[in-house]
Amino acid sequence: VQLVESGGGLVQPGGSLNLSCAASGFPFNDYDMSWYRQVPANGRAWVATIHNSGAYTYYADSVKGRFVISRDNAKNMVYLQMSRLEFEDTAVYYCYTLFRNSWGQGTQVTVSS
Repeated sequence: VQLVESGGGLVQPGGSLNLSCAASGFPFNDYDMSWYRQVPANGRAWVATIHNSGAYTYYADSVKGRFVISRDNAKNMVYLQMSRLEFEDTAVYYCYTLFRNSWGQGTQVTVSS
């Protein structure tokens, strides 16, 4: 199983950033996919989940209305569109699947002026 995140970086408050996760090594179309984030000294916090079909999405209250999770089952890709970013969104963002409880290596998002 391999999950490779990309798209992190430095952005100003109120800005936008799009994360991607390339998945391989498991039946991607059969599994829900999630994004989590982690700040130093804290555990990983759930951000969003998308049903394997792509038809249903779920969000943490802290990002609802600002983030959008999507997937492309033909490309084995998961995306996280982040807008109206806040200082509190600064974290390492991880892609996750229940298949063998697998995590990506993470991508850093820093919101700073």
